[in-house]
Amino acid sequence: MTIRDLARRLVPAHTLTVLLAACATAGPPAARPASPTELSELAARVEIRRTEFGVPHILAPDLKAGAFALAYVQLEDHGARIIDGMNAARGRSALIEGADRIDADVAARLRHARAREAYDLLHADTRSVYEGFAAGMNHYIRAHRADLPEWVQPDFTAYDVLARDIVAPAPAQLNRFRQRLLEDTANPRLLVADDENVGSNAWALGPARTASGHAILLRNPHLSWTAGYYEAHVRVPGVLDFYGDFRIGGPFTVIGGFNRDLGFATTNNASRSHEFYAFRIDPENRNRFLLNGRSLPLRRQVVTVEYRDSVRRGRESREVWTTDLGAVVHRDDRYVYILRTAADGDFRAGEQWLRMMQATSLEEWQEAMRIGARTTSNFTYADRAGNIFYVWMSGAPKLPHSAAGDTLAILAVDSADIWTRRLPFDSLPQLHNPPGGYIHNENDSPHFTNLNAIMADSFAFPVEAPRLRLRSQHALELLHNDRRFTLEDVVAAKHSMRMLLADRVKEDLLAAVRSSSTDSTVLAAADLLERWDNTASAAARGAVLFETWWTEYRRLMRGDSLHAVEWTPAQPTSTPRGLADPARAVQAFTLAIPATVEQFGSWDVAWGELHRVRRGDVDVPVGGCGGALGCFRVLNFSTAEDGRRVADGGDGWVIAVEFAETPRAYSVLAYGQSPDPTSPYHADQAAMFAAGRMKRVLWTEEDIARGTVLRYRPGQEQR
Repeated sequence: MTIRDLARRLVPAHTLTVLLAACATAGPPAARPASPTELSELAARVEIRRTEFGVPHILAPDLKAGAFALAYVQLEDHGARIIDGMNAARGRSALIEGADRIDADVAARLRHARAREAYDLLHADTRSVYEGFAAGMNHYIRAHRADLPEWVQPDFTAYDVLARDIVAPAPAQLNRFRQRLLEDTANPRLLVADDENVGSNAWALGPARTASGHAILLRNPHLSWTAGYYEAHVRVPGVLDFYGDFRIGGPFTVIGGFNRDLGFATTNNASRSHEFYAFRIDPENRNRFLLNGRSLPLRRQVVTVEYRDSVRRGRESREVWTTDLGAVVHRDDRYVYILRTAADGDFRAGEQWLRMMQATSLEEWQEAMRIGARTTSNFTYADRAGNIFYVWMSGAPKLPHSAAGDTLAILAVDSADIWTRRLPFDSLPQLHNPPGGYIHNENDSPHFTNLNAIMADSFAFPVEAPRLRLRSQHALELLHNDRRFTLEDVVAAKHSMRMLLADRVKEDLLAAVRSSSTDSTVLAAADLLERWDNTASAAARGAVLFETWWTEYRRLMRGDSLHAVEWTPAQPTSTPRGLADPARAVQAFTLAIPATVEQFGSWDVAWGELHRVRRGDVDVPVGGCGGALGCFRVLNFSTAEDGRRVADGGDGWVIAVEFAETPRAYSVLAYGQSPDPTSPYHADQAAMFAAGRMKRVLWTEEDIARGTVLRYRPGQEQR
């Protein structure tokens, strides 16, 4: 078997870096910006209805017109960020932002070359979306020419939009590996922080678990409030009718939501779809390597990028080396190291998302998933037919060896040493209508997706080890029972304010404090914790002191085990519990009392006096805490000048839908449709979010008509 034969056995088998020279000339229609006449014709064929809170409901006769309007409304609300992102996608950021962007532009140009080469392989419907989105951007730029920088021109193409969706190796993977190679071999470990406050929640309830007998889906990502979730509804009669989140900057970036028949949500997983390999350098030529007893070439590409900053303008070039098996990560005198990634160069992510959004049944949705362009995320699904479904997505390779991890490379001498095939979709961890009628995921492993159908830890490919952190256990306390939920019950449960950690350790802490301290202040503080209801609700007094104590206790433990009983898969929902060192816990509590006073004015301060949602003119208390404390409503906070903690991440976009004959749903976007403080859609949902309330989603044409506050065509005066 030749190396090219070996590479072709992988689907998709492509390495981005060989594609720079491909398609040197642009071909119609994707490469040409639409003419002003074409833009005007598209604008005349689409209608935008903005309802309360600025949600755009797009009504279009075809996908191109629908995507045209989607780009236009995103630019109305997010403007420069989308233009900057699309400029970056075609590798021109260094001309605007300076030489620091050269390396990013090199990587972008490689992806752009792949987009140009692969574009005609996409389905016509997918191409229509990309072409429409580019046209919508150009129409906005023409309509707002006077408000934009001179460098912004209406010349974006479908290639630019597709380039954002080309799969490429994550820089973090490459950097971890390079760092390992440069470290002392006696110190092989790299420590990576495990941030429990980054992630998402997703639930699906089957008909047996709902009061109405209709399936219910909950989508609740936890990311920075700058992550760009954008709420919209695109309706192309007979073709597409989808309501949900379209991440700003393109039509197809990690979408979640619903159509009339089904819906889906994503949560990040820890799938592994790559391996590092080491090949011996040919001693006769360091630009060749040895495999199967043959000398094979490394390929060299030179990418040249223009840059401009305040004092200079110039051009710099970078060498990029590759093989048919993957990109070259590093070379030394003996070995060349290659990253082999399952989806490297895959261009079909948009096509997969579109087919998922258009699907009308579980079978159609699963067929879309089999495209396999989205190789990460847990997917949680529910539909009108009453199905609930979960799949742990991965581009999992069928390995002929043990997984090496991101800091080791497998020495490959023969083709048999290298993985060549991905495992099929149907072999991935998944559940369909499990006993108990529920599915949940909060970024933990797939094993405990349903406690009535625990998955054995015996997969034939890399899957994260069994894990169920406190946030996931909190979800199971809400779901693993016989309760029948209304949609409103799901919304209320989603806003549970309990700190599950307090349930596990507070009793031990109080016993230790009362048995060892006679200090009246310490004992009074202990009494406060006993009265506290173990929640992070805005009115809770004791939660701030408890969090301060836990932080101090972790510091004093210096990496030692914190609990008397650590988490174990044998007791997945009752561990961890207790305190490993009651004496240090008391010491930490004694220190936490004055620390809380110094930081926050008193040790019995209410959670909401300290924790705020501030946006525009809104400044209100909010409940919620970090996942490490066992909160299901995860919120991240930054400290303001006045010492208050201001929400800036975690919970922010929530949508819950019940699949009745006509879908019924609620949603909230904490940070609004626009980051512009002058926009009416900047802070209009902030107070509602802080109070744990959600707005009713407008789905039917009758509801949309009644709720419309602005009706216009792109580029026309709004009315």
